[in-house]
Amino acid sequence: MAKRRKGLPRPLWLLLAGALIIVALGATLSLRPKPSAPSPQADAHAAFIKRLAPYAQTLQGQYQVLPSITLAQAILESDWGTSTLAKDYHNLFGIKDDDPAHSQLLKTQEYQDGKWVTVEARFRVYPSDQASMKAHAELLVNGPQWNPHLYDGVRQATDYQAAAKALQRAGYATDPTYADKLIRLIDTYDLSKYDQ
Repeated sequence: MAKRRKGLPRPLWLLLAGALIIVALGATLSLRPKPSAPSPQADAHAAFIKRLAPYAQTLQGQYQVLPSITLAQAILESDWGTSTLAKDYHNLFGIKDDDPAHSQLLKTQEYQDGKWVTVEARFRVYPSDQASMKAHAELLVNGPQWNPHLYDGVRQATDYQAAAKALQRAGYATDPTYADKLIRLIDTYDLSKYDQ
């Protein structure tokens, strides 16, 4: 006489095992992070870069200024084109000008004597963002009136790290971490892909 097995019949056991596998697989898949849509801020940042990059590349051909430097400075100096200086006066680079006929008096942050202070300064007004970009390239090529060779190291740099450090050495901005901020922006947003 054959022994009777205890437990579930074989087909029912296989069905239960299959159901457990499906439940476990479903739970695993539901725990995986779902890809998120880009944030409005990320979209705005991408649009800002996309809008300026072609002209930055054109300017590189004319003035030998790396587009990655132009773009990173525009991002940093204008807060992605959202600063009052950028929105209302098309000045993407914080370029100053003493002539009241061509400038606007605004408050700005400067790093002086080891601390940040708010000061008033006159900033150049431009008719368009492209005019601002061209003036920036011309400044880096021709330097200010008092030192035409001030930014030679920026144009002579063979990579964006060296160019960013040359900008800081030349005193383009008072921020002691200016070069690091530019390099971080270039790396984060892969801006060096626009350099030719």
